[in-house]
Amino acid sequence: MSVERWIRLIAGTFIIVSVALSYFQSRMWLWFTLFVGVNLFQSSLTGWCLMENILRKLGVGRGKPVHLSPSGGPACGCS
Repeated sequence: MSVERWIRLIAGTFIIVSVALSYFQSRMWLWFTLFVGVNLFQSSLTGWCLMENILRKLGVGRGKPVHLSPSGGPACGCS
């Protein structure tokens, strides 16, 4: 999965969880929802996203190396 799709997944999850927490626990969780929204907004204007940097440092978005067998096919035996 691409870094962009991971960012959308994480942001969506944060928003859903914070809204649920604000409903069941405390309305103060809406500040977290606002924080996520502001970060998405500034990212669209500046092109810089902290979550993208974090994900890249974790290795997200890099292709997995393909290990070939001596015959030239995949090492797993699948085709």
